[in-house]
Amino acid sequence: MEFKNLLTKIENGILTVTINRADKLNALNKETVSEIHQAINYAKEHVDVKGVIITGAGPKAFVAGADISEFTGLTPAEGMGMAQAGQDAFKFIENCHKPVIAAVNGFALGGGCELAMSCHLRVASENAKFGQPEVSLGLIAGYGGTQRLIQLVGKTKAMEMHLTGDMITAEQALFLGLVNYVVPQAELIVRCMEIHERIKSKSPKAIGGVITSINAYFTEKIDGYQVEIEEFGKCFGTEDFKEGTTAFMEKRKPNFTGK
Repeated sequence: MEFKNLLTKIENGILTVTINRADKLNALNKETVSEIHQAINYAKEHVDVKGVIITGAGPKAFVAGADISEFTGLTPAEGMGMAQAGQDAFKFIENCHKPVIAAVNGFALGGGCELAMSCHLRVASENAKFGQPEVSLGLIAGYGGTQRLIQLVGKTKAMEMHLTGDMITAEQALFLGLVNYVVPQAELIVRCMEIHERIKSKSPKAIGGVITSINAYFTEKIDGYQVEIEEFGKCFGTEDFKEGTTAFMEKRKPNFTGK
């Protein structure tokens, strides 16, 4: 994979996607959003990729926001088009059947906070800070931030963060349930890889079913319980189920193939 704004590598079945615009604190422009979408699609389509880590280049920022220079002169219709492209890319991450972990190294503001929230898990470095400061620019979050922040921290705190634009620390984010872990910056990618190793030992088919079922809870007009029933039933037709139950009966570790 060759990208202008991303660095990518695959190690032990994990695709690491690094947003490589450190001189701009990894701000998201349209091209970068499109490239992230493409990278996740690559992970989705290639069986050798078992999971993804998304992070930012340099020690200061995961993503410090959207590239505001692209906003100048946009009409309301063009603004809606930009928001739609961002939401499409982030929904694609959220619905990817392979686990995506955000390794948040520094500022995750605006679009950066929204990108992190679209991932299935979030690990933050001790210097990480999160926020939705769009109101300071006369804007609101456009890439799903008003919706996902409610899901993760509740309406009361989400409303406060969006209305004030204030940042929160990594420890506050952990307390609120916005992130799963806070670690020293030097251990950030290592911890993400450790989590992926734990997930990789499980059935890929079942992992995909978990992601689909949990996401269904937040999808309008979708009965999450019914989705769970359907995903549960699908498991019985997989080789992973046969291997998992056989291994359990034989008191050995299963060898899942994702079939």
